[in-house]
Amino acid sequence: MDEESKPLLGSERAGDYYTDSLDPKQRRPFHVEHRNIVGDEVQERVSAEAAVLSSRVHYYGRLTASSDRPLVPPDHVIPSSDDLYIYSPLGTAFKVQGGDTPAKNPSIVTIFAIWNTMMGTSILSMPWGIKQAGFTLGIIIIVLMGLLTLYCCYRVLKSTKSIPNVDTSDWEFPDVCKYYFGGFGKWSSLVFSLVSLIGAMVVYWVLMSNFLFNTGKFIYNYVHNVNTSDTFGTNGTDRVICPYPNLDPDGDRSTLQYSAGENSTGAVFDHWWSKTNTIPFYLIVLLLPLLNFRSASFFARFTFLGTLSVVYLIILVTYKAIRLGFHLEFHWFDSSVFFVPEFRSLCPQLTGVLTLAFFIHNCIITLMKNNKHQENNVRDLSLAYLLVGLTYLYVGVLIFAAFPSPPLSKECIEPNFLDNFPSSDVLVFFARTCLLFQMTTVYPLLGYLVRVQLMGQLFGDHYPSFLHVFTLNILVVGAGVLMARFYPNIGSIIRYSGAICGLALVFVLPSLIHMTSLNRRGELRWPSAIFHGSLVLLGVANLFGQFFM
Repeated sequence: MDEESKPLLGSERAGDYYTDSLDPKQRRPFHVEHRNIVGDEVQERVSAEAAVLSSRVHYYGRLTASSDRPLVPPDHVIPSSDDLYIYSPLGTAFKVQGGDTPAKNPSIVTIFAIWNTMMGTSILSMPWGIKQAGFTLGIIIIVLMGLLTLYCCYRVLKSTKSIPNVDTSDWEFPDVCKYYFGGFGKWSSLVFSLVSLIGAMVVYWVLMSNFLFNTGKFIYNYVHNVNTSDTFGTNGTDRVICPYPNLDPDGDRSTLQYSAGENSTGAVFDHWWSKTNTIPFYLIVLLLPLLNFRSASFFARFTFLGTLSVVYLIILVTYKAIRLGFHLEFHWFDSSVFFVPEFRSLCPQLTGVLTLAFFIHNCIITLMKNNKHQENNVRDLSLAYLLVGLTYLYVGVLIFAAFPSPPLSKECIEPNFLDNFPSSDVLVFFARTCLLFQMTTVYPLLGYLVRVQLMGQLFGDHYPSFLHVFTLNILVVGAGVLMARFYPNIGSIIRYSGAICGLALVFVLPSLIHMTSLNRRGELRWPSAIFHGSLVLLGVANLFGQFFM
């Protein structure tokens, strides 16, 4: 008798779902076609096909006794669970709002998210890059590099769509590289991505040393009423200085020392508060413990400071340009005492800086996944690049044009243009302080990304042990300290790291993936092969140009 009272099919569990659960997250949804879904305004009845599907679901529920969990409908009965719907006994279907699905961003939010992500330390080197290339050639290069990097970023964005018969909805660019080139593609994209991250961390360490030095110097001079007016520079309320008046002929003055006027405030203070000898080591006490945090969620709350810092820099540049006026003379190929030629052979230094300045290729797929209107991805990406390019042009052109020549030479423009203003400048002091705090919060985030990418690939866990993480952090911090101590030229660091990571992630891999995809479909033609092959050669030339130009 007991056997006869048992249901025909016993209770079964499929994954974490039971159909008699009251928790909506644990219920398998009922799905109907999109044309049968109604909102709150119109109460249309579902089609006969949906009613048949509903009856089938109810049938599975009745196969068991009322006291048991009903049988979970199999996957072939329940269509895709990308959309969740509730079926009403009145014959209507309502789409479930909310849930665990992340909110999608409108186009304007996506555009400014890309702009905010790309706006980094490179903006401080734009005037220096224009000086290295020449005013006219510098503007042309910024426009052309923006277009080239935009196209390569477009190819990265479309790379997941070119893979047939595979669900690539959760893929990133390294997954695409692995699909086309195997383990070599995956590891090469990882290595070059780490180069960009570690290069950014080194630049941050150099800049934080610079900003901390000038912030402490401002406070010391204010407290002790020290006047630094003997520094080589202009006079007046908006002073501009030339920290390295003895110019190096090859244009790289990173190893020279500051002039006596700007660096001499007090013998004891100068000994213990040195930009290269002591400050880089003081930062270890502050930042090394922060890198060992298991999670970086606390520091992610301060990312909005990056936007505020860029906005303030734009306001500062505008104010300084109005106060100083424009100082331009056009010498097309020959230099003069105070001006540089419009076309210079050092232009590859600007292309290296711009490769990193326009670099967002390793995370563009993730950023665009949250765009509400996927059909507008290309348009929004183009507008974001336009906004970034205009920002770089605005800052670079205004600082270069407003730099007072004479009495100072345009060659005095520093890789960090804030160094061309004295530490006693209140507005610049505020900019340095804000940037120092912002970089202090972003630096642990960059370290977290390095740890997740490297440790996740090597050990399958982003925090395998404290010893592993501490060793990695010592190496990264040591690289920053060494560069801040012996080669504190952020322009050169940016252009080298930009050219190296850009070789693979900007020029080579997107072009090769596109050509390989076309070739597999039998659609590769000579014009496309020549154009994308030229992009690969351009990336190689950009890298070699950093060492020989």
